[in-house]
Amino acid sequence: MAQIGFYHLTRSPALAVLPALLGRTLAAGKRAVVRCATVERVQELDDGLWRATDPLWLPHGTQAMGHGPWQPIWLTDGQDVPNGATFAFLLDGVEAADLSPFERVFDLFDGHDEAAVASARKRWVAWRDGGHDLSYWQQQPRGWARRK
Repeated sequence: MAQIGFYHLTRSPALAVLPALLGRTLAAGKRAVVRCATVERVQELDDGLWRATDPLWLPHGTQAMGHGPWQPIWLTDGQDVPNGATFAFLLDGVEAADLSPFERVFDLFDGHDEAAVASARKRWVAWRDGGHDLSYWQQQPRGWARRK
């Protein structure tokens, strides 16, 4: 069963918090897949990760770039995991039908969007009922706080 963390974004958009989370993923020797709702969102993240300054280097790729198996971080609008990632980052309310390839799942959702919050609650219930280990993190003025 996957360990699933819900990340309630209250101060920053996903692109602002992803570099730190992805940097920690790479530092742990893991590979990541970032699943987005649209191709446009993939392009936005691609551009943003190249511009990230902390950490300075986040090697990643997309379907447009190719070489999926070589990419430590894979950005996609689909269900593909060509890099063998064991960490999945879900954005924009994207759902993952099959969590079996993943040790950890990070579900990032916009706390200022009521539809996004309601959708996250539904995913929480479904994954809790599926027997997954869940945690909830709320963005604070400085860092994250784990909530019950």
